[in-house]
Amino acid sequence: MPEDLKNEAPAPVDLAEMRLFDRNLHAAEAKLTGGLSPSALTGAVMDWAAHMVDQPGRRAALAHQALRDAVALGQSLLGAPPAAMPAPDDHRFDNPGWNHFPFSFIEQGFLLNERWWKLATTGVSGVTRSHERIISFMTRQVLDMFAPSNIPFLNPEVIDATRAAGGKNLQQGFKNFLEDMAVAARRSPPPLPMQPGRDLAITPGQVVLRNELIELIQYTPRTKTVRPEPILIVPAWIMKYYILDLSPGNSMIRYLVDQGYTVFCISWLNPTAAQRELRLEDYLTKGIKAALDAVQAISGAAKIHGTGYCLGGTLLTIAAAAMARDGDERLASLSLLAAQTDFTEAGELQLFISEAQLAFLDDLMWQQGYLDSSQMAGAFQMLRSNDLIWSRLVRRYYLGEEEHTTDMMSWNLDATRMPYRMHSEYLWHLFQNNNLAEGRFPVGSKPVSMHDISVPFFVVGTETDHIAPWRSIHKLHLLNPGDITFVLTSGGHNAGIISEPGHPRRHYRSLRHLPESKYHAPDDWLQIAPLTEGSWWPAWAAWLDTRSSPAVAPPPMGNAKAGYKCLEPAPGQYILQR
Repeated sequence: MPEDLKNEAPAPVDLAEMRLFDRNLHAAEAKLTGGLSPSALTGAVMDWAAHMVDQPGRRAALAHQALRDAVALGQSLLGAPPAAMPAPDDHRFDNPGWNHFPFSFIEQGFLLNERWWKLATTGVSGVTRSHERIISFMTRQVLDMFAPSNIPFLNPEVIDATRAAGGKNLQQGFKNFLEDMAVAARRSPPPLPMQPGRDLAITPGQVVLRNELIELIQYTPRTKTVRPEPILIVPAWIMKYYILDLSPGNSMIRYLVDQGYTVFCISWLNPTAAQRELRLEDYLTKGIKAALDAVQAISGAAKIHGTGYCLGGTLLTIAAAAMARDGDERLASLSLLAAQTDFTEAGELQLFISEAQLAFLDDLMWQQGYLDSSQMAGAFQMLRSNDLIWSRLVRRYYLGEEEHTTDMMSWNLDATRMPYRMHSEYLWHLFQNNNLAEGRFPVGSKPVSMHDISVPFFVVGTETDHIAPWRSIHKLHLLNPGDITFVLTSGGHNAGIISEPGHPRRHYRSLRHLPESKYHAPDDWLQIAPLTEGSWWPAWAAWLDTRSSPAVAPPPMGNAKAGYKCLEPAPGQYILQR
């Protein structure tokens, strides 16, 4: 060996460069897999398989169950009653044709198979909860894909429709398919059947503040007098705010204005890669704090009713905890609508937030600078694939039905993006580590605690929410010792909140918890909370009334002297960004 090489140490491996390569690889993989991590799925399969191999008793029980199911399926041919029934929310087999042979036999075979796989993938001793969720979820996706209702020559409804229409339903369905493929090929947001500012989001108002993150809308009063305490609405940043201002008949914002309240609402910027470094702290300071300052300057109010929907409610709770810590007493109350503050039980979304899955998703957001709306929408659709994917496929492509657009369906097409830095902080701080509930979430370098919040809460959960399960929302009772009115309403994450008076088949339960009251676990609460038919909105308005001062003349629109002049009519510009 040459003398000049004898003492030369090997150069260290450039780990940062390799990490950069890996992140780009993961981002490319994520675009192919819809954001699902192959390594997270592989780890879940190996965990499940290893524990199943080591449990011969479990395998024997499953084999015995398979034999019993086969006998039950055979007996169904002889007229025995069904051994398995669809779940109450499973409408794939509602058509009467499924009650007759051979379709009844096909349905029973599928339902028994579905039940068997649920037994095989859940409750396996030793498998981690996150891995069980992933295995159960992916198994269900495969079963849903191959359900007989999705196969045209096995679906009696499709067969009858084809016979009656002479095949024209399939011809129309193929035309629908080509239209959808053309929209997908354009790689641009789908056109909106109903336009915000024209058909939706038409409650009169003015944009009174615009910064690099929000527009603040002040709504025009519709009553001669208003309560002195205005309402500030904080919507989620993962959706356009006008879910709360759809059509005039079901607009929550219009309803509150009609009840004699001065209403302000935040409209979030739809970020691009240019805003990739926006942080959660920015959403607090440039979002909620900036809005509170403007509301107070315009209304002259000492107190403000804070209302947060979905993640907007989570963000508002963080802001309220920081305000309580710092002695800021501007909040009169907090209303949290389908908003989680404890994330130990985040419903089926938990399967997307294992550590491996989050790291994979983080790399995708890092490369793009944001999480795209279509990527997020795909995950939510998979959570309810029967309703949002396969049933739509059957009706649109096999039955040839045109979709009848509603205001909420149009809004659902108008999705938003999430900036990389903020959404990464949100996922790791809240979903993965549950820092808010456990007192570790930092605001201004110091942690905040929900225990410090002393204003009364009005908290709404919905019975069939698959995004923010009501039992998870109910955990606020364990995190704050104060005055909490908890409401459980019929419907899901969106439809349960947009539950205007007069909406058919609506009901809710409500129970107030005072500081001296005993805690009731969710199932116990369900048994003792009184049931009321109709919308929960009037109960909320009455609750706000009892925590507001006597009515006075409405404040002016904007306050130019304080720097909040009326910039343009509602709904503003940010809502139109796509």
